[in-house]
Amino acid sequence: MAGFRILTVCSGNICRSPLAEQLLRVGLASWPEVTLGSAGTIGLTGQAMPDEAADLSRHFGGEPSGHVARVLTAEDLSEANLVFAMSREHRRAIAELFPKAIRYTFTIREFARLVSGVTDEDLYEAAMLPLDNVAGRFSTLVGFAASQRGAVNPPESPDDDDVVDPYRRSDEVYAESARQLVPAVNEVVSLFYRSARVLQS
Repeated sequence: MAGFRILTVCSGNICRSPLAEQLLRVGLASWPEVTLGSAGTIGLTGQAMPDEAADLSRHFGGEPSGHVARVLTAEDLSEANLVFAMSREHRRAIAELFPKAIRYTFTIREFARLVSGVTDEDLYEAAMLPLDNVAGRFSTLVGFAASQRGAVNPPESPDDDDVVDPYRRSDEVYAESARQLVPAVNEVVSLFYRSARVLQS
């Protein structure tokens, strides 16, 4: 059974990327073919999530207790099928570390924006594949999202594609970070569900 690997990336790998990883793991738990991981461009190696970030994860159904921060490697990127950066800064760092990854790297809010208007007709490539080829169906989403770059209106502000970094900041900034991240995660999960079930018309 072919697998599909999603990698989430932020700076220290203790707030945004592990939260995204854990929430995606909850949302995509129906498909054992999907594996998830996270890393940081300047990973605070060995550290756990701050209490504020861990509490947010639990609030949204995640399990933060086993998380240990680590540094992003080129091997991580080469093994991923889809990379969700938490900001444009991380997306640039990913492209510098492993240029080929730019084809399947998006900020998570960018990806959600690019696919927000997707129709079942847009998912025809997924619909052409057998229902049990989940990894193949999910892979078509990466190509579709990439095709929407330049075709979909840009955000009002470039910052709208980023998730704010809450590290060592107030509870309100942690809450704001979650308000930006969680809807994007939900959009991703919703699209994956649709692509897994869509049939040829």
